[in-house]
Amino acid sequence: MSDYFATCPKGLEYLLRDELIALGATDVHEALAGVRFSGDLETAYRACLWSRLASRILVPIAEFDAASDEALYAGVQSVDWSNHLAPHATLAVDANTSQSKMAHSQFLAQRVKDAVVDQFRERGQERPAVDTEEPDVRINLRLRRDRATLSIDLAGAPLHRRGWREQQGEAPLKENLAAAMLLRAGWPQIYAQGGALLDPMCGSGTLLIEGALMAADVAPGLRRDYYGFLGWKQHDIPLWRGLLDEARKRAEAGLPALRSCFFGSDTDSRMVQTAKRNAQEAGVAGFFTLDRHDALHVAPPPGVTSGLVITNPPYGERLGDRESMPKLYRMLGETLRDRFTGWRAAILAGDAELGRATTLRPEKKYALYNGALETVLLIFELHPRDETPRERPPLSTGAQMLKNRLEKNVRHLRKRLEREGIHAWRAYDQDLPEYAAAIDVYTDISNTTHLHIQEYRAPADVPTDVSQTRVREIARVAGEIFETPRSRIALKTRERGKGGSKYGQFDQRGEFIEVEEGGLTFLVNLYDYLDTGLFLDHRLVRAKLRELAKGRRFLNLFAYTATASVYAAAGGARDTTSVDLSGTYLDWASRNLARNGFTGTKHRLMQSDAASFLRGSRDHYGLIYVDPPTFSNSKRADDFDVQRDHAALLLACADRLTGDGVIVFSNNFRRFTLDREALEDRLTIENWGAASIPFDFSRRANIHDCWLLRLKAAEGGVNPWANVNVKK
Repeated sequence: MSDYFATCPKGLEYLLRDELIALGATDVHEALAGVRFSGDLETAYRACLWSRLASRILVPIAEFDAASDEALYAGVQSVDWSNHLAPHATLAVDANTSQSKMAHSQFLAQRVKDAVVDQFRERGQERPAVDTEEPDVRINLRLRRDRATLSIDLAGAPLHRRGWREQQGEAPLKENLAAAMLLRAGWPQIYAQGGALLDPMCGSGTLLIEGALMAADVAPGLRRDYYGFLGWKQHDIPLWRGLLDEARKRAEAGLPALRSCFFGSDTDSRMVQTAKRNAQEAGVAGFFTLDRHDALHVAPPPGVTSGLVITNPPYGERLGDRESMPKLYRMLGETLRDRFTGWRAAILAGDAELGRATTLRPEKKYALYNGALETVLLIFELHPRDETPRERPPLSTGAQMLKNRLEKNVRHLRKRLEREGIHAWRAYDQDLPEYAAAIDVYTDISNTTHLHIQEYRAPADVPTDVSQTRVREIARVAGEIFETPRSRIALKTRERGKGGSKYGQFDQRGEFIEVEEGGLTFLVNLYDYLDTGLFLDHRLVRAKLRELAKGRRFLNLFAYTATASVYAAAGGARDTTSVDLSGTYLDWASRNLARNGFTGTKHRLMQSDAASFLRGSRDHYGLIYVDPPTFSNSKRADDFDVQRDHAALLLACADRLTGDGVIVFSNNFRRFTLDREALEDRLTIENWGAASIPFDFSRRANIHDCWLLRLKAAEGGVNPWANVNVKK
């Protein structure tokens, strides 16, 4: 098994992660503009041959400090290059640098080349020559913060070059970006259901050709005649030939079965001819219908009732006039609405403003980069007119008051949310007593908004039908204000039954979204549990843990989904230990850690109740986070009551604390009182509660308490929890 890094355009990382997993990669996690993964050489070859999204596949061979020219040269020479290229072979070097003392990439590439060829010359061997186009071996140098990573580029040339493109237009769409658009729009599922693919601004045909090859199960790299590993000394020729034979057989089976359901048009007759030649080269021209006409006159082909309209209109950056673009997008939106009901549409817009000009409401939005241009992919469901929602009745007086209050809250919070880059926040918290609910907003990494609404217990004198009506009004008003369809609103309501009011049955969808917070990403489940996996009111507590964690060992008790552990690891913790009694939460925690690049033995997950762990541990920690439930009666541990048991719990934590360590203790029990008398003999106590409440929770400033506790002296002592259990 080896480690690899697959590069890709920004915005494609999560799609590429899933693709590599499907290709057999293991230990897969995202990074900026790429994905790290593990596997054998066959896995790497499959990624080169079958990845529709990757740009390059790199195999790291050395990593070293390189703060100077001399250190870089020495680090490169420490590699035995005879293991990678023959003396008569050719080479090329790509280099990129960031946040380093050496900032000139061309100079860095030259020094790497010098070190390699000098090694051969010093051994009395022939000096390798340079070939920048198709070298036998392409070396990649990445220098970040004066730390160098040397890799062999197995792709050799960018993988988006499929080998079928004869000509292109003035603003070509890269093939891997086209593939991402098709995958985001659900093209494989639409094709399987009998739908067609139509591009009314097809240009050189990239979207249509990628869609056809995808549907026919043709490997995107099958027509390439050059890869970076073909001249590499560790190249396994029989293995590669076997993979090519397999890919050819799949293409031979898939192409004859392909349906003739690909339609394209363009106003430029030269581009129509270019698209035809490219389709012929790709081997799919027989399944295409390509015509010259204006995009605004496009219509569904005769006999075709459903499919995907996908296109990449001009943005007014490299092509077209920016001032005329909104009109083009508006007319395109009208055409889609009037003629393509029952279809899905996907538009790669230059920006959100151009997307809004279509006057269509997108179901989903994805940020993608077309070269250096940040764009937005908009997905629309073009509902048949008989499915158009009927005009809704006017809001009641109370619902209108709720709408006014929610709009006021959003106006008040919006600028600060944008300034601080906050994507998960509380918009409303029982501001009006009649509408007793909390409304939380989650904007996922694809820039799609989801709402999480939790109803509070209504007063006993409020009739059930009135309470239910108000809940429906809350969902309607929130959906309208945040332009969020009901399918993306998680509504958790209380029902009355034996024992009083309780929450109703939760869903079992297993659906997760990914949300960014503080430069980190977390999995959130809005539907299946009472809580979502990310406690929004603890945002500042997590930030405090990151601030305190540097150089310390971190212990997270009642770890839940380990969001605090991710923050501590990001803050430079020496290692993290996350303890929870729930296997479900620990699995969730593992995925949160892995998504942020924190894996291996430095980040332990322990399935245990807190008391058992503390009782059995002999380790000491510089930072301990304790956020227990208010009450727990699990069958696997004794009952726990935070008011009754917190002092013993914290004193047990003190036994595991280093002399300069910190315990961060928080809980959400509204009537909680800290037992200072029991704690003050051993611990200093700093009330950090007010400072730990985020600004969007200021309307409910008592939502949680928080204290920072430190040892008064580095002393030992008897663990008062020797016979007490704590559990989640």
